Amino acid sequence: MDISVVVPAYNEVESLPELCAWIKEVMQKNGFSYEIIIIDDGSDDGSWEKTEELHLAHPQVKGIKFRRNYGKSAALNVGFDAAQGDVVITMDADLQDSPDEIPELYRRIKEEKLDLISGWKKKRYDPLTKTIPTKLFNAATRSMSGIYNLHDFNCGLKAYRKEVVKNIEVYGEMHRYIPVIAKWAGFKKIEEQVVEHRARKYGTTKFGFSRFINGFLDLLSIFFVGKFGKRPMHFFGSMGVLSFLVGTVMALWIIGEKLYNIANHIKITREVTDQPLFYIALVAVVVGSQLFLTGFVAELVSRSSSNRNIYQIEKEIG
Repeated sequence: MDISVVVPAYNEVESLPELCAWIKEVMQKNGFSYEIIIIDDGSDDGSWEKTEELHLAHPQVKGIKFRRNYGKSAALNVGFDAAQGDVVITMDADLQDSPDEIPELYRRIKEEKLDLISGWKKKRYDPLTKTIPTKLFNAATRSMSGIYNLHDFNCGLKAYRKEVVKNIEVYGEMHRYIPVIAKWAGFKKIEEQVVEHRARKYGTTKFGFSRFINGFLDLLSIFFVGKFGKRPMHFFGSMGVLSFLVGTVMALWIIGEKLYNIANHIKITREVTDQPLFYIALVAVVVGSQLFLTGFVAELVSRSSSNRNIYQIEKEIG
């Protein structure tokens, strides 16, 4: 199979028929073998019933229905697992991404031997309350990840080589940083393509202001997991040892000063426990010990596998 199109959908019943017809037209025009995998993320507006109708009329349409709403990252992760195409295309279900971009994305993945192409909506139809925070997050992500050639990490329209989606894990709300996850997994041939951004035709956006806060926290998580996920002791242990040593040096300084005063018959004006430095040293030693133990426990946890991506799937077709 040439292409798998993975479409996360949450309450997009009006858009799905038009999107699937548009994808079908593009695929037939270019002679691609393909599948469309719609991940119904707990919709309650009839999106799943519409997906079943589309499957009956168009066998290339497949569907997976979550029992409840898990979020876009969960939908993408399950879609990646189900995808069979040599090239995997992701796009949103709201018709803001154009299927006409698919042939060029496919060509570049195949001919240029790329791992991932991220769309760049250079001209956007979003309000300033959305575009300005997005620019700030993209700038921060470029700086922390070292992927300087991408302008829009969160664009829903992306193309992947099959090996990429089969070797990365997307959870929480990490879909914003899939290029970063791919890079940490060893897939470094990442490029960008300017794509059309269309105004929303049906419904309203499903993302609120909280996504910006969550996005920042996810960026920190990605950075930490990428750097220290397999060696947490290097992070917590080094900080713990440093803090412990600083506290020990302070304590030795206080003790040494008192012994010096006693040996030289110098009047002691303040007891050790009356000095602020004593409490700073005590806190530094305690915090250092705790950080070291945290690193030790994290090291033990990292050696055991966790099932973070287990989702309740109610129905499946295709």
